[in-house]
Amino acid sequence: MIFSNREEAGGRLASHLAKYADRPDVIVLGVPRGGVPIAYEVATRLHLPLDVFVLRKLGVPGHEELAFGAIGSGGVRVLNSEVVEELGLTAHAISSVTRAERRELERRERLFRGDRPPLNVYGRIVILVDDGIATGASVRAAIAALRQMEPAAIVIATPVAPLRTCNLLQPEVDDLVCLEMPEPFYGVGQFYHNFSQVSDEEVSELLDRASR
Repeated sequence: MIFSNREEAGGRLASHLAKYADRPDVIVLGVPRGGVPIAYEVATRLHLPLDVFVLRKLGVPGHEELAFGAIGSGGVRVLNSEVVEELGLTAHAISSVTRAERRELERRERLFRGDRPPLNVYGRIVILVDDGIATGASVRAAIAALRQMEPAAIVIATPVAPLRTCNLLQPEVDDLVCLEMPEPFYGVGQFYHNFSQVSDEEVSELLDRASR
């Protein structure tokens, strides 16, 4: 399946999450930036509140597209030990990348939250939405961070992810909704006709629109 754009993918995803509609104990969290347009569609169609959960990939120095881990809101860090060991990454290199990405994570949280109160998911069902999941490293960081905030349940929702990643994540969450689980999987963008970059301004605008 090829999605026209994130909005269409969000609409399709919402139809598979209908059992959560109109529930006062459910909140939708979008992963900026690309996950927010999809989360907006889910939240709007299901009449649920929308917020963001900021994640940052930890990229290998010189090969930043290759992730050796990720960090998420709340200061949680998840490392991919296989990548770290295979590439011989030093503690200094890991710390240096983590510091830089944490600064960017904090900047984005200030930008997107604005004057909204800190995220509170205690006792609520969290639907965490992204536009696609590749290795699952970032999502595992999100799950670990969210668990510390004591939600009632965590649901992962995405239009596309490889089957192996879904199998990896399934035991870690209460529900996982993925529309397409293709193999082979080369990248999220291959499953969208329009996969243009989402700007910080778009994210802020969608959050403002949802809050109104």
